[in-house]
Amino acid sequence: MAKEKILIIEDEEDIQELITYNLKKEGYDNLKIADSGEDGLKMVSTFAPDVVLLDLMLPGMDGLSVCRNLKSNAETAKIPIVMLTAKSEETDIIIGLEMGADDYVTKPFSPKVLVARIKSVLRRCRDNSDDEVRDIIKRGVLLINRGKREATLSGKPLVLTFSEFEILYMLARRPGWVYTRNQIVNAVKGDDYPVTERSIDVQIVGLRKKLGNAGNAIETVRGVGYRFNEDF
Repeated sequence: MAKEKILIIEDEEDIQELITYNLKKEGYDNLKIADSGEDGLKMVSTFAPDVVLLDLMLPGMDGLSVCRNLKSNAETAKIPIVMLTAKSEETDIIIGLEMGADDYVTKPFSPKVLVARIKSVLRRCRDNSDDEVRDIIKRGVLLINRGKREATLSGKPLVLTFSEFEILYMLARRPGWVYTRNQIVNAVKGDDYPVTERSIDVQIVGLRKKLGNAGNAIETVRGVGYRFNEDF
């Protein structure tokens, strides 16, 4: 039985049953369900979940408001959030990611995909806590040392601008996490290149070129932004 605690904030009973059935089948028995955003926030404080599965369309307080509340509170800001959204809610997906949500799954969804995303978020949280302590990231043949501001590929140094290094570090630090262009802009503070949402696309092209065959590790998420391939 998995020890991780999962809070499901979802008001539709059939979806609640679908999610709980598939999570329990994978060994996740420590589950709680909230039917509204208000109840979800109360349960977060008493249940202390390891991950929150959050529907954006909720009665009363909507999912984005719940996300904003959790991410603005120092005590709950680090709890990963996986959003459940409709395919037509691209704008809400971007807003949620920029608030700090960690991933999303669009309805109708495959239960296998949902479980895989939850497992991935939990695994990344464990891996990232180690990475943040060391400040050194190793992804396959890619090695990034932020303290020394060095990046190597198969042992060969990569010549990167300040912004390219920051973008690569940001993406590689959390493989699979989707970052919007605006999130990347806010994280990159270099003066070597005017940093705008449009320039991020240009820098991604240049970064992929410098990475050569490994450039496909940086994936485009259409309509949203970029992520680092977690299988790299």
